[in-house]
Amino acid sequence: MKIIWFLRSVLFALGQVTTLVFFSLLGQLTRPFSFATRYQFMHYWAKFCLVWVRWTCGVKYSVHGADNIDRQNAGLILARHESAWETLAFQAIFPRQAYVLKRELLKIPFFGWGMALLNPIAIDRGAGRKALNQLVKEGTARLQKGDWVVVFPEGTRMPAGELGKINIGGAMLATKSKAPVYLVAHNAGSYWPKNSFIKTPGTIDVYISPPLDVADMSASEVNQQVENWLSQHLTSTETKGAKEETVQPQ
Repeated sequence: MKIIWFLRSVLFALGQVTTLVFFSLLGQLTRPFSFATRYQFMHYWAKFCLVWVRWTCGVKYSVHGADNIDRQNAGLILARHESAWETLAFQAIFPRQAYVLKRELLKIPFFGWGMALLNPIAIDRGAGRKALNQLVKEGTARLQKGDWVVVFPEGTRMPAGELGKINIGGAMLATKSKAPVYLVAHNAGSYWPKNSFIKTPGTIDVYISPPLDVADMSASEVNQQVENWLSQHLTSTETKGAKEETVQPQ
């Protein structure tokens, strides 16, 4: 069985890398245009990967709480980080968004070139307070322009079932911007594990909270909400609760 999963993962990787080269190179032609135009082009690569991983590796997903998303008002997404899967899937689940990421990622050939077109908030993790201020300033500006912002409060990919330290940056952006906050948990690492080439068949469960009004909250209170939501769903994503709504790329 493992050899089958390996071969299917090879097939997925071939399609993913080939199309990444195509989109990242052709996407450079969109640089003179608006962020909306660049995003519209590049997000098709993410949608392709979601379809391709479903066909080749049998990795599907189910979204619980999709009705909670208010698509008319830009929101801040504070999400669980387990694999590369969520960076693709959020582009299909949520409206146009900017990611907070390590600036070193933009130096990766093809992948970094493509990510640069998506107007990310690229920070230097070693910059301390300067990086935090950049996150708050640029994140607030993106939200005010109507773009959603994605922050992974744990800061790095975590193994399925293991909760990492919740960093303060996302919570500070929430309290400064006053944007509605969506807490997102999932178990992508169960099927597309961190640092693993092999993907295994299954359905990833994504849980989206109702929008959180943080107007009267402190950053530490927001972080507590994040920790509670993620902790609650570390177990429920393994047991797979009842499906409320399923979203799959067309």
